[in-house]
Order: sequence, then structure tokens, then C-alpha cells
Amino acid sequence: MKRIKKFFSEIAREMRKVSWPKRGELTRSTITVISTVVFFGLFFTVLDLGISKLIRLILE
Repeated sequence: MKRIKKFFSEIAREMRKVSWPKRGELTRSTITVISTVVFFGLFFTVLDLGISKLIRLILE
């Protein structure tokens, strides 16, 4: 039981050392990640459709 208590107290101590992002920084980072994911999703969708169309043209 003593080891468990020590474990959680060490977790609490380490969490106080963490440098948490401010709200504005978190919002900008989130928007950057979402827009990057959407961009690459669309890019690879268009690329996949183009390659599929090219292969269909070659095989016909």
C-alpha cells in the first residue's frame, strides 16, 4: 500500500512540473493539425482517383 501511495505522490509531483500550453496556443495547434489532416486526406483521395482512372484507361 505504501508503494502505491508513493507512486501517486510522484505522479502529482511530476504533473506540477509540466508546462501546459495556453488556450490560444492550443487552439492554433489544433487548427493546424485538423487542416493538415484534411489537406492530405483530399490530396491522397485525388491522387488515388487519378491513378485508378489511369489504370482503367490502360487496361481497357
